[in-house]
Amino acid sequence: MKWVRFRIKTTTEAEDIIISTLYDIGLEGAQIEDRVPLTALEKEQMFVDILPDGLEDDGIAYLNFFVEKKEDGNLEIQGETTDADTVLKKVEAELEDLKLFCDIGEGTITVDETEDIDWINNWKQYFHQFYIDDILVIPSWEDIKPSDRDRLTLHIDPGTAFGTGMHETTQLCIRQLRKYVTSETELLDVGTGSGILAILSLMFGAKHAVGTDLDVCAVEAVAQNCEANGVDRDKFDMMTGNIITDKEVQDKVGYGCYDIVVANILADVLVPLTPVIVNQLKPGGIYITSGIIDDKEQTVRDAVEAAGLEIVEVTYQGEWVSVTAKKV
Repeated sequence: MKWVRFRIKTTTEAEDIIISTLYDIGLEGAQIEDRVPLTALEKEQMFVDILPDGLEDDGIAYLNFFVEKKEDGNLEIQGETTDADTVLKKVEAELEDLKLFCDIGEGTITVDETEDIDWINNWKQYFHQFYIDDILVIPSWEDIKPSDRDRLTLHIDPGTAFGTGMHETTQLCIRQLRKYVTSETELLDVGTGSGILAILSLMFGAKHAVGTDLDVCAVEAVAQNCEANGVDRDKFDMMTGNIITDKEVQDKVGYGCYDIVVANILADVLVPLTPVIVNQLKPGGIYITSGIIDDKEQTVRDAVEAAGLEIVEVTYQGEWVSVTAKKV
């Protein structure tokens, strides 16, 4: 098996937005190369206490995306047959659009091939159990320690869909969900990925959840993670499609029927999402957002208030922000 690699030279500040943007066109599982020092949490996840001093951070990052090359030389992305030139043109177009509102550095792209490597499973060596406050998050290939057996435990295998719960934005959402979820909660999770937010909400006692995602891979990931956590699939409905632009998806999700809508998506997606999603909320419903880098906080605040929602709380973790609002 061979893989075609699309390698982008950019800046460390633009990593997240490029990864999110290219994820939407089917490029997943970015491998990041930069000189940003590891955090204490990252060292803990790698079971490393002391690392040799590396080179000084120069602000440059390389993002590598791998797509399997079929025997006939074609590629397959999101179930559709394509080729490297077509994918390259799509990536170039997305990067040109991003340049209009953020600095992505050089934004140059190289394309080459790699040999047979198990990219899907190699990441498992870096994902180990960890804690979100008093919640244990653990993958299927690890065992629960005796001291953790009484903890609320989330069994999560991200698979090819994004989401382990380790990122600050996910943790911000989890804390807000814990405040607002009740036994009567009908919840909508936009961009559900591996289903972590909706599944935890059901474990917190929510009545029912709906998840939407652009990526069809999320459907299988959600099913597997529901099974791993003993969550009744009748309580979690999964839909694919773009709820921002697709009226059919909006109709299927339903209007005025959710006590909570949660969206852990980048700020530039939250802006067009918010005036749409307000229609899905019940009066008095709670809108929890994250994925907001600190310098985009005001942008999201403005979008939330322009949609007629009342901001009730803003929380922070690291350089990330969560804005919680209410439909009045």
